[in-house]
Amino acid sequence: MTIVDIPVIPLSAPVNLRDLGGIPIRNGVIRAGFAIRADDLATVTEETAARLVDDGLRAVIDLRSPEEVGITGRGPFSAHGSVAYHHVPFLTSIGEAAEDGDPFDQSRYGQMYRRMYEGAAGQIVTALAIIAHTPGAVAFHCAAGQDRTGVLAASLLLALGADPNDILGDYVRTGENSAAIHERILPVVGPLMRRLGYELDPAARAASRKEFSPAPMLELLGVCRQRERIRSRRCAEPG
Repeated sequence: MTIVDIPVIPLSAPVNLRDLGGIPIRNGVIRAGFAIRADDLATVTEETAARLVDDGLRAVIDLRSPEEVGITGRGPFSAHGSVAYHHVPFLTSIGEAAEDGDPFDQSRYGQMYRRMYEGAAGQIVTALAIIAHTPGAVAFHCAAGQDRTGVLAASLLLALGADPNDILGDYVRTGENSAAIHERILPVVGPLMRRLGYELDPAARAASRKEFSPAPMLELLGVCRQRERIRSRRCAEPG
C-alpha cells in the first residue's frame, strides 16, 4: 500500500456549485432543484451540508477516483441519513488526468473528455438513472467540478435536448471560479499529484497555471454531433 502524506484538510463552502435549473431543454427548461453540479462535496462544512439537505438534497453522486475518496470519504454528508451516496468513479486513478500531457493545461483535456465519455459510458448511464429516479435534488461532483462533472453535466443536458451552445455556456461558468477552485482542492489533489512527479509549491503553480479554456468541451460536443449525424443517416437508410 502506498502511503500519501496528507495535511489536515480544511472544510470550506463549495466555490463551483450551481443548480442546472433554468437551462432550456426540449419542450421546456430544467426545473430548479433537479440537478446540482459542484466541486468536492466531501470537504464542505457541516453548515453547508445541512443547508443543502434542508433545501431538498436527497442524493450525492461522487465521480472521484477511489484514491480521492479514500482520503476524505463522504465528509459531513455521512451524518445525514436522508442523503443517499453513490460512488460512480469516472476515472480509475487521478493519474489518468496526466495521460494527455500537462495536467494543468486544460486546453489539452479534449482527449481525456472523449476517452471518459466512451470508457465511462456505463457509469454515465448509471449516474443519469440515479438523477432520473431520485425523489429530490441530486448533486454530482468530482474534485474541481469541472472535468468529470462537466462530462456528466453535458451528458445530462444532451439527453434532455439542450442546445450545445447552452451546454457550453454552463461549462464556461466554471472559468470564473478557477482560482478559488485551485486553492480549495489543493490540500487533497496536491499530495496525489506529487506522487505523479508534479510539484505544486506556490512558485510552480504560478508558473504552470493555464487560462481556463472551452476547448475540451467544444471537442466533446463536436464528437457527439458527428456521431448523432451518423446515427441519423443510418436510421434514415432504407431497410
